[in-house]
Formats: sequence, structure tokens, C-alpha cells
Amino acid sequence: MTKQTAASYDASQIQVLEGLEPVRKRPGMYIGSTGYDGVHHLIKEIADNCVDEAIAGHGTMVDIILLADGGCKVTDDGRGIPVDTHPKTGKSTLETVLTILHAGGKFGGGGYKVSSGLHGVGSSVVNALSTKFIAEVVKDGQLYHIEFERGVPTMELKKLGKTDRSTGTSITFYPDPTIFKETVEFDYEWVLDYLRHQAYLTKGLKGSVHDERTGQRFAFYFDGGIRSYVKHLNIGKETVDDDIFYVEKQVEDSVVEVAVQYNESFTETVKAFANNVFNPEGGMHLIGFRAAMTRVINEYARKSGLLKEKEENLSGDDIREGLTAIILVKLPDPQFEGQTKNKLGNPEVRRYVEQVMGEYFSYYLEEHPAIAKKIVGKALLAARARKAARAARDSVIRKGALEGLNLPGKLADCSSKNPAECELYIVEGDSAGGSAKSGRDSRTQAILPLRGKVLNTERARLDKMYANKEIVSLIKGLGVGIGDTFDLSGLRYGRIIIMTDADVDGSHIATLLMTFFFRYMPEVVEKGHIYLAKPPLFLLKLGGSKHEYIYNEEALDKRLNELVTERAAKGAIIDSNESQIKQAGLNESSLQRYKGLGEMDATQLWDTTMNPENRVLVQLNVEDAERADAIFTKLMGEDVALRKNFIQTRAKDISLEELDI
Repeated sequence: MTKQTAASYDASQIQVLEGLEPVRKRPGMYIGSTGYDGVHHLIKEIADNCVDEAIAGHGTMVDIILLADGGCKVTDDGRGIPVDTHPKTGKSTLETVLTILHAGGKFGGGGYKVSSGLHGVGSSVVNALSTKFIAEVVKDGQLYHIEFERGVPTMELKKLGKTDRSTGTSITFYPDPTIFKETVEFDYEWVLDYLRHQAYLTKGLKGSVHDERTGQRFAFYFDGGIRSYVKHLNIGKETVDDDIFYVEKQVEDSVVEVAVQYNESFTETVKAFANNVFNPEGGMHLIGFRAAMTRVINEYARKSGLLKEKEENLSGDDIREGLTAIILVKLPDPQFEGQTKNKLGNPEVRRYVEQVMGEYFSYYLEEHPAIAKKIVGKALLAARARKAARAARDSVIRKGALEGLNLPGKLADCSSKNPAECELYIVEGDSAGGSAKSGRDSRTQAILPLRGKVLNTERARLDKMYANKEIVSLIKGLGVGIGDTFDLSGLRYGRIIIMTDADVDGSHIATLLMTFFFRYMPEVVEKGHIYLAKPPLFLLKLGGSKHEYIYNEEALDKRLNELVTERAAKGAIIDSNESQIKQAGLNESSLQRYKGLGEMDATQLWDTTMNPENRVLVQLNVEDAERADAIFTKLMGEDVALRKNFIQTRAKDISLEELDI
């Protein structure tokens, strides 16, 4: 990316709308939360400004340093925030930008044609929520410096003299612990993820991070931009072809950039961005993209004779099976729905994207007939599978009333009909299912035992699922349907609890079930309905009727050490050559390791894993759908080498909770 000069970027382009006072009183209104997410949102607000400089063609890098003393320093080589006196405030423009809400270069006047920031509050909000905030600006080789405490200047703007750099801005800030009471510690992995995405979305941008606390460093630079992003998303998936379709085209005052590659999976991964802001609910750019893809592929299929005259058109769902795409639009006045920018509302963008994709993807198919044939062939297979799934579903409905009142015979339902208080335990095996049925609270707890390992839905379409008894039992029991019949309002249980043995097989079954929910009932996961039960691994008998349940080996080691210390304090002689059990004053029969849930009787299972007062549940959340998708692909996909490497490198320290899904 080439740097451009912009002599006209001065005080006249910074417009002032209102003051700064409300930020410290109601920080959540401006940054969403005052927890972990809020602390990291501060980095995003500052770094997004650096990225905007790069998008505008005035910068090439963003550098983030996590300082040893707890602060964060963000630097770019952009034009530098103006330092001349602002005509409306009488103060330096730099101080104006950093102390007044809605003062910035993103409200017109030519500061930015395109920017990810919409509300113009970023830098001033970070300043208000920091105990210390230092701004350094380089203009024409001269360094300027100013400092603040909780948004209030503690010094006048100083001109410190010449520096080696010609232009740029550097911001250092320290989150205020009286605002961020949960944590003020920055997460290196979060910064890595943020920079990776910005480097993908901004061709030629170099993003680097240095964690002074640990010495870790990393840098990102993707010359391929969103093409590299698509390649990254398809890691571990067998692609239809190595080639990636790419187009970048200016339409009126906006730019449309799209990258597309198909893989052999059955799921769609399409991410839509406007001015580098991710829009999880899509919007007009996504609607335009889908319309164009459906039209162009159907036209090509007809023209090439791959779709016969009497055959019906391929549906959008058929065409999007296995599709990986990035849609990035850059426009001067993005209209987002809601403060969180979940959805892009500009109607003209639909026309822009549909026009560009309609023309250039059509050219691509004509010029790459071998790839086009594979894409159409995959869509035709999806269409046949869809029809087979519909027939299989209709057959299941006829035989077992999938959508009716008949529940699976193996389901021991609860008596309450209030979903908010009802729980469904999905239990591994008939033995554990029997104990769970006997020990449960039958008013609110239902039990569904599954036999063996369920179908790996990462590698199966819906027609295969309808042929699988365990999956059908699960669909029946939940009441939400699947595929085009899915309806979350039919969910019969507020909590769906996966309860498997605390061993490798149990973890595998739990992962298979999580894959099913993530791929085919994502809304159930997103709304927080899925939980993992954590059964104990050990029973420690302390003598008489006293006993304790221990949930993992680390906790066992800690408890035994406590018992050893207690004995030593009472004057007992400890022989360090003896086993830890004997040092704790116990015999070997005092410790029982559970091989599975089936070894527990009904009372033990209730006490340890089902009693709401004692049990340990882990809620399944998808904080990062992209990362979750990559993990499920590694764990359950076709690439054996990728999975083997993942297991070998992380087997010793990985746990389901640490998967961050």
C-alpha cells in the first residue's frame, strides 16, 4: 500500500458535536461492557483509527505494544492527528479530538471518505476511561506530546522537536480499575486475533504486536488480503479447487471486494464486512451477493447443459453448500442497524454487490469451465440430498411423528411443561441412563439415553441424519425440528445437558454432540441452552461415612497434600517414600476412580452431577464462531493429519472449557 500525502487534513476538518462528561458515568453505553470485552474494546477503538488511515491510503502499519506496566501503546504511520488550533474550541485540535465526544474527522469535510468508525467517539472515550492517556503525534517530522488523566489534560500540548519519522500517531493508555473492576489486564491472544483480521481485510497493512510482559512478538501481512482470509477459513477442508475467485471494483463512490472458494463440506461460511466492520447478521451486501450467486450459477448450469430443461432451478441453499466467501464493501456513509453494527442497511449496496458479482463471477465461470462444472456438480448433489432428506423426513414423520406429540420411547420425560425450568440430560449408555432415571428430579429433569457414539454430523448431510435412530430421537425429544423446519420456539427444555463419562470416549461423544448442535442447531447454542455436566473422577473415602468427590487429578493432588499437611501439623510421622495416599493417612482402597457414570448408583449420580445445589455445569458459548468452526473442522473433519497434529501438540493441557466455543 502506498502512502499518500494529504496537506488538506487540518483543523477545519474536525467537527465538534458535544462534550465528554457522560462517558465515565455510563461507560457501558459507549463500549458495551466494563468487563473483559470492554477493556479490549479500548484497544479496538484506538487501533481502528490506525486502520482507517491505512484504508484511506495514508498509512501502512499498526503496531500494538502491551506494556510491562499494564498499559497499551498503539502506533501508526498515518497522517497524524492535527495539532493546529481548532477554530471552534480555541484549543489544539489534538486536545479537542481527545476530550470532546463526536469530535473527529469522520463527520464530513473530507477527513475520511471511508472509515470503520461511525460515531466518532472512540479516542475520547478511551481517554475518559483511562487513568493515564498519552498522545504523541508526528507532523512534518516534528513530535508533539500531551497527557491526560481520566480525560482531563494534565499539561499543555508540547512540541518536543525533530524525530526520524515524518508522520504518525502514537497513543498510550492505562484502563481505569475503578471502571473496569473485573480486569484491566490485556489478553495477547485477543490482540493477535484482532490484528490478523485487520491485516486480512486491509491489503498491504502490516499489523504487529509485542507483549513486553512475556517477550512474545508476532506480525501479520497478507498481500492477498481477503483471498488470504478465504484460504485461512478453508484450512483443514478439502477445496473444490485451489483457485480463489476474487474481484475488487469501484461502483460510484463505493468499492466492492469479494473472494470466493468452495470446499467439500456441507456448511456455508460467508462473512460480510462494511468498512472493515464485521456484520454478523449480514445486510444489504449479503443479500446482493446471494442473489447474484444463485442467478449466475443457475444461468451457467442451464447454458452448459448441466441442468436439464425439465429440472427445477437450484435453490440458494443448494448453491451455498460448501461455500466460503468474504464480502467487503467500502462506502462513505454506512448505515448500520443498532449500535453494535450487526447489519448493514444501505439499500444501494445491494445493487452494487449484485452488479459486480453478476458480471465478474459470470466471467469467472466461463473462463474456468472445469471449476464451474465442479461447483454446479456440488450444487446438484446438494439438491438431490435435499430432496432425499425431505423424503426421509416425511418417512420419519409418517412412522414416528417427528413433529407430532409422540416422543422417543427411550425418553423419560419430566412432568413439568414449563421449558424455563425443564432440563434434558443426554446420557451415554443405558446403564448410566438407568441410574439417571432413578436418581433424577422427575418433575423438572428428563433423561434421554443414547447408545454408542452418535453420527459424526461434520461429515453427513440431513438425509443421513434422518436415517440415524439416535439423531432422530434427539430431534424428536428437543421439539425444534431441523433444517428448514427448525423453530426455536418449540424447544421443550431450557437446559440441554450433555452427561458423558469423564474419559476419552466420553469426551469424544460429547464432541460429536456439540458438533451436531453447532452445525445444525446453532441458535440453540447461541441462546445458551447447551451445557456439559462434569461428573467426578474420584471418590475419596475419609473413614466412617465421610467421603468427598474429586473432579480431576489436579484437585485430587491438592486435596491429598492438604491431608498430608494436616497430619504433619498433628505430629504424625510422614514417610516421604510412601505413596501420597498413605502419607495422607489413608489406604489404597480409600480412593476409587470412576471409569464411567454407570459405576455410580442413583444416589451418587444425583449428589454429584444432577443436584442443582452440588453439580458442576459448563455452559457452551460461541464467543468466536470462526474459531469454533476451525476447531470442529480439526476435531471432526476429514483431514487426519491436521487432527493428529492438534491432539499431539495439545493433548496434555487441553480441556473442553479451553476450546473457547
